[in-house]
Amino acid sequence: QVQLVESGGGSVQAGESLRLSCAASGSTLLMAWFRQTPGKEREGVVGIDVMNRTNYADSAKARFSVFKDPAKRTLYLQMNNLKPEDTAVYYCAAASGGSWDAQSLLNPARYDIWGQGTQVTVSS
Repeated sequence: QVQLVESGGGSVQAGESLRLSCAASGSTLLMAWFRQTPGKEREGVVGIDVMNRTNYADSAKARFSVFKDPAKRTLYLQMNNLKPEDTAVYYCAAASGGSWDAQSLLNPARYDIWGQGTQVTVSS
């Protein structure tokens, strides 16, 4: 079973940037970043497939970017111009098989491997 280890969360001021990392212990077909705040459902931020096709949530399109380092099996989320509403626990997710489309990249039910989460706090 592939394992995911996230890092890079922290506390920043509005307008600052953070980069999250997610290291996978093996090969995956799909990877994604989700986020969750207390009392709310887990929300897809961006998903990326094995051919590097992506699907961003509307809230992330202008400020966030996802990229991979295949040699390190690591997924990154570069978050710029952070806002207080970006405050959440961010989770890395992966799927090792099955079919997909652009919409499913942001569906948490599509993923069967999850990281432990990393807290991002943005203060105004």
